[in-house]
Amino acid sequence: MASVYDAMAPGFDRRRSLPDGVPEAIRVAVRRAVGDGAILDLGAGSGRIGRPFVAHGDDYTAVDLSFGMLHTFADRQPSVRAVQADGMRLPFADGRFGGVVLVQVLSGVPGWRHLLTEALRVLRSDGALLLGRVVAPDDGIDARMKAQLAAILAAMDTHPYRDKPRDDATAWLARAHPDHTTETVATWTASRSPRAFLERHAGGVRFSVLPEPVKVTALQRLTEWANGWCTDLDAPFAEQYRFELSHYRPQPRTPD
Repeated sequence: MASVYDAMAPGFDRRRSLPDGVPEAIRVAVRRAVGDGAILDLGAGSGRIGRPFVAHGDDYTAVDLSFGMLHTFADRQPSVRAVQADGMRLPFADGRFGGVVLVQVLSGVPGWRHLLTEALRVLRSDGALLLGRVVAPDDGIDARMKAQLAAILAAMDTHPYRDKPRDDATAWLARAHPDHTTETVATWTASRSPRAFLERHAGGVRFSVLPEPVKVTALQRLTEWANGWCTDLDAPFAEQYRFELSHYRPQPRTPD
């Protein structure tokens, strides 16, 4: 998977950028949860979340399996402390960090149990495990296009979106940390169009690793379907988005 992310690194932020002010709001929420403790950003990517931490001089460490992603991060902020490592085998001592942050990571990790076990291992007993994600409207353009794409791929006996690692992982965490909380850190309005989805999703991680003939056929069929209900694929739709941050505190017992 690292090679996939390496190839995506130069344009990753452009396709998945957050509005101005949102990364800063995420930092404020993380700092509020962690206090002055050291922060590990696990799956930091090219820094779309981490840049404000570096800019403020926080005790912040970016970890990613992809050298390309971290290289892009360091090009933009040379002072970042970046470590290329497998999240399932972190090169840190037990209890090293006051906060471990994972943003949009669990949805693409089949081995999430090992990843979370390592995240909890390097977390202080009074620290916080923080899971962040962008939440799109259930009936929005992206949701409708992705649902149709999944149906097209299923008809081709291909199921990249069938597994739900994030749902399984958060259920596992909730059993161990029943007092977890979730806050909305930021909200914003975004303009979406069917064509933008087609262009952006072609570079999505789970989609991009499919065989080329499957990808070409699926996108052609999705484009035909979109033309059937939207006369202009470039028509903008204003949609409400939010960033959620879930807090989990270590507990004495462990999940089954």
